[in-house]
Amino acid sequence: MSNVASVIFNFLKTYQLDFMLVLSGVCGIQTIFVLISKALNKRRKLALTLMNISAFILLNADRAAYIYRGNTSTLGFYMVRISNFLVYFITMFIVISFNMYLSDLYLVEGKLKKAPVRLIINYYLFAVGTVMLIVSQFTGFYYYFDEQNRYQRSPANILCYVYPLLIVLIQSSVVIQYRKLVNKIVYTSLILFTIIPLIASILQFFAYGLSLINTTIVGMVVVVYVFSLLDMNNTVAKANELEISLLKEEKKKMHTLFEQTAQSLVTAIDAKDKYTHGHSTRVAEYSLKLAKMEGWNEDKCEELYFAALLHDVGKIGIPDEIINKVGKLTPAEYSEIKKHTILGKEILSGITQSPYLSIGANYHHERYDGKGYPEGLKGEDIPEIARIIAVADAYDAMTSKRSYREPIPQSQVREEIVKGIGFQFDPKYAKNMLHLIDLDSEYEMKEREEIRELSGKDSIDCHSYKSDISEGILLNDYPVKICFNSKTSKKHPLEDCIPTVLLFDSLDARTHEQDNLAEEMLYCIYDEIRLDGRIQEVSSRITKTVEIINPDYVDKKWVMENLLGIDYTVEAVKCKDHVQIKIDNKFKKLTITIALPDSSRYAYIALTGKHCNITDVNIIKSEFEVGEDYIPRIAEEISFLNVPEGDIPNIQINSWRGAATAGIPIKDVLKVNYHTMSLPTARLIWHCPFFSIYTSEDGQVNGPGFREFALIRVDGECWDEDKVATNKTVINRNEKFENWNEWKKKQKEGVDCSIEIKRKGNTIYFEGTNTGIDIKNTTTILENVDNIYFAITGDQCVISNIQIISS
Repeated sequence: MSNVASVIFNFLKTYQLDFMLVLSGVCGIQTIFVLISKALNKRRKLALTLMNISAFILLNADRAAYIYRGNTSTLGFYMVRISNFLVYFITMFIVISFNMYLSDLYLVEGKLKKAPVRLIINYYLFAVGTVMLIVSQFTGFYYYFDEQNRYQRSPANILCYVYPLLIVLIQSSVVIQYRKLVNKIVYTSLILFTIIPLIASILQFFAYGLSLINTTIVGMVVVVYVFSLLDMNNTVAKANELEISLLKEEKKKMHTLFEQTAQSLVTAIDAKDKYTHGHSTRVAEYSLKLAKMEGWNEDKCEELYFAALLHDVGKIGIPDEIINKVGKLTPAEYSEIKKHTILGKEILSGITQSPYLSIGANYHHERYDGKGYPEGLKGEDIPEIARIIAVADAYDAMTSKRSYREPIPQSQVREEIVKGIGFQFDPKYAKNMLHLIDLDSEYEMKEREEIRELSGKDSIDCHSYKSDISEGILLNDYPVKICFNSKTSKKHPLEDCIPTVLLFDSLDARTHEQDNLAEEMLYCIYDEIRLDGRIQEVSSRITKTVEIINPDYVDKKWVMENLLGIDYTVEAVKCKDHVQIKIDNKFKKLTITIALPDSSRYAYIALTGKHCNITDVNIIKSEFEVGEDYIPRIAEEISFLNVPEGDIPNIQINSWRGAATAGIPIKDVLKVNYHTMSLPTARLIWHCPFFSIYTSEDGQVNGPGFREFALIRVDGECWDEDKVATNKTVINRNEKFENWNEWKKKQKEGVDCSIEIKRKGNTIYFEGTNTGIDIKNTTTILENVDNIYFAITGDQCVISNIQIISS
């Protein structure tokens, strides 16, 4: 170990002058940086400047002392004495400059009212040490020079280190005491400055010939500066973060203010028209969904949202008697209300930072075919924001209640949007809205009441039979359970005054017992089921009941229990053309099976009754689907398949994609001829055939590994069903197309159709025609797929006599 120490000692002694030169250069550069720094206060800058200049002088003086040691010339005589004096003096001066640095640090960062007394004492110690050093120059008390002009230590040399070391020890005590007043980075540099020189001073006695103390102190000066720079950078970074945070907070406040102002305007609009309450907010939400489907970024989406939110602000300037008129407007009144677009533009054009607001207000009633207002713009000349709002606005107008009509069923709204593609609406955004409608299986996208459990009612109070009826609850192959309590009115303690379940179908999921909308809404009541088991069959094919009576209540009367209140549980499920309703109460358990007219119909249940009050309603929808055979069949399934069959079996599709043909491989060219006929219950445009282009392991729709690349409907819609495929669709209505009503009529009568499919690698070309609608679609699959198949599916239609010609 001693050999290693000897090698290190000799290495440092050989190259210490070079080290000193490098360090002095570093100190000189740091001095410049300190002087040009604007982040330091004057006292801190002065202290660091003095420390770095002193370190620069110390190192060069120490180098001169070594260089001129033993030089007996006149220059050597003075250089040895001056340089050694400077070495001792500057060492103390660096320490006292550090004292100045500490004082400012604790006064500014530490927020002390005055500098610690111990730091002030250090100035006196420095003064005494300086006087003793001057005296030693004439007495040789600390050191002297021999005949060869070489520096020699005196016996009392150790005393020259007492003053600087004492100052450093006092500084250490201050640093440790006030360590919590500064951050960790600064504290680390302070503790290093006060401890490392102490260690070096001890080693100095064992390493004569090396300037350990001097180089260590200079090194610590560099450390203090570097750590000070780090702290300064952190302080600046925190200041920047604070500034950014304040700016963000200010922006957030401005945004909140803007949002509240916009909402206040919307509230003012809603206050004028009780029938459009919430309209602006819903239009904004629908518009936002449409934009997100096109991949708009957050900023553009927000601009669109507020433009849609304020699109009707011009209605503030329309007379209340026109806004709130019951019934349809006269031509003159309609001309007046059309002015709301121009008024809206005038109101919002003053917000120059948000020009998109006035654009939405001014152009949202323009039509894609150029027949809109106020300027009659056409196609993509209409601003994109306005084209989106136009679709959302029309959708909400149709699905909301008006003074002259109830909300239009979503299925009919969808059909109206289909009819408006390329005429009233931008095809791209109309198509997106259709996709939103298709995803909205629970019909959430509509004007909402204060909805609790019974779609708008938290209780049902029936003064007479069916005087109050809940909205319908859709039945499907996911069971739904309804729990509630019912009490009979004390004024009518009759045995038949109990709840009733209505099983029905209608376009708007509501019953139409006493209004003139029954025919328009295709209202059909299947059965009226009283919860004691008595059933009135209306249009169901057959109804079967299984009853289990509770022996504990066999002798008790319904009337008395009804007065106290009876808890009921009703569980219902639909599979194809059968509905099963289970009723449970304290008297009996009933299992009722109903065969509907056919499989293509919907089924809803609604609660009503006679002289009873239904409360505490709780609806639970199961997350688990039952199988097709869950309900024991009590009647044969209605079939329309007794028609000629072609190369593959005919299919009857009772619901959305409820069945599909066998998969047909697409090789080169595939031609398919088929006959299609809509079912008697079909009433909408998309109750027609669909064509699926897909892949799966077994070649069947929904088989293992099923991935759909395109879904093409004969009414002209096409969807990308897989992210690795793109579709480009061209629709043309030729001279055979009269209108959509005639088109639907011909679908019900039955039509012969043909399609042709060509495959070139991973590109599929589809061409088809149906009653005046020509469809061309190009599907590009973006990855290599070996087996691609074609199948026919649809909604409420029969596909028969399928002829396949491959080449």
